Amino acid sequence: MVLEEIDAVNWGDLPGPRDLYEPDRVATGLRALATATGLVRAAGAGSLLAGGGLVHDHSGAVFPAAVTAAPILLAIVRDGHPDAGATALGLLDDALAFAVGDRRTRVATSYAEAVPLCCALAGHLRRHAGLLAASGAEGRRLLADAAHHWRFDVQEAVTDGDGVAAFGILAGRFPGGTQPAELHRAGHVTPLAVQVAPYYPLSSHSPDACLSIDGAQLDDIAPPAVLLPSWCNSGQADR
Repeated sequence: MVLEEIDAVNWGDLPGPRDLYEPDRVATGLRALATATGLVRAAGAGSLLAGGGLVHDHSGAVFPAAVTAAPILLAIVRDGHPDAGATALGLLDDALAFAVGDRRTRVATSYAEAVPLCCALAGHLRRHAGLLAASGAEGRRLLADAAHHWRFDVQEAVTDGDGVAAFGILAGRFPGGTQPAELHRAGHVTPLAVQVAPYYPLSSHSPDACLSIDGAQLDDIAPPAVLLPSWCNSGQADR
């Protein structure tokens, strides 16, 4: 199944800087990693993927291919040889770390058209939280890093004074206080800048939340609007 997923993607169609991104490395490296049965082969596959396939470790660059490959890497963590799984975790760690500093590159997702690479990667990691939590210290650290890239899916919105109160689902960890955020609407590539804060205290036991949003009109916030932290487009994490 993993090999079929790898072959189903035309990696050459994905964007990336010509002087760094080498799409031929992606399918070859992922197939080698998925079938690796020991440290030497896993390391060789990792070198292909880290040297211009998914990231370019010498320059600290990450490519959109890393977002497409994230579910495949997580499947290797789950089903592959332990050495291959460890290599996959390392690649995911590098991709997320490099993406935090990437101020330009965005990718289309099922929920928004222009999502920062780090937020898109974090979404994949959160969907496999149980796997990562059971994958040792590196897996747990990846989850903790992904939590900073919160996402709020608006389910209902009402006018509240000069702003809007939005009810929805929060993924990740909102840092508290008033935060700058990007407001995304389905089909809109250009995000709007807004200020958001919890309307009432957030619960660690439930993803349900209500955020107070300044700087936007009710029509902007109507579902399926999505809020993402704006620091993900500044190259600086608010931790």
